[in-house]
Amino acid sequence: MQRYKIKPYLTLSKTIFEEVNFLSHFYFERYSTSAERVLGTLLPDLLKNVDKQYNFQPQRYEEVFLANAVTSQILSGWYRHVEVDKLFHSSPYFMQHCHNLRKLLVPVLEGLPIRPSFMAHIAVELMLDHLLIREKMVNPLRLYEHLEAVPASVIKRSLGLLDTVDVPKFMDFYERFLSSRYIMQYAETKNVSYALFNICKRIWVFEVSDEQRQALTELLEEYLERQMKDFVSVFHYIQEELS
Repeated sequence: MQRYKIKPYLTLSKTIFEEVNFLSHFYFERYSTSAERVLGTLLPDLLKNVDKQYNFQPQRYEEVFLANAVTSQILSGWYRHVEVDKLFHSSPYFMQHCHNLRKLLVPVLEGLPIRPSFMAHIAVELMLDHLLIREKMVNPLRLYEHLEAVPASVIKRSLGLLDTVDVPKFMDFYERFLSSRYIMQYAETKNVSYALFNICKRIWVFEVSDEQRQALTELLEEYLERQMKDFVSVFHYIQEELS
């Protein structure tokens, strides 16, 4: 397996991203020639990293985005994100693995305030991103190349079309997101565990021991090998259902 160079955890201690399945969304645009469309595919999750209240409905902004050829590409990616999310979260694959993993997480999370159902939901998403890297089904470097190819002026113009986005705040986050290459860490299962606890710390106050983190890593590794060998099936299912 190709090993990607990653930054140590400490370099990211002040830059905690809400890790979501960026690569799973990119999978459906991996052959796209439009960097703006790729950006649009990730835009809803990027916005939520900046402010959880940013939950825009693309149809409300269709007229202004379609008025320009570049922003229309961002809108098309945005619509694709919504469609993929809807298909993924309602798929039998996702629901079954959330159910299975929730039960296995109960003893691992004992003594912590984390809801096993919450972690199971996020864990399935991040494990799929991990598998996409491990099986070389997507190239995360290519994703970053797309994002970096979109001029800052285009991003600012697009965000300005939305109602209440703090554009400077978003751009500050976005620059850190690109420079950190955070997604590359998903190549290692132990980093998925680290990411899961980071997400949970945005909701609950707790400390996690090295033993608890190791226990989660071992659970995920075993689950990946025993239960998720058929992971490609969910991507094939979504691809067939996409309009």
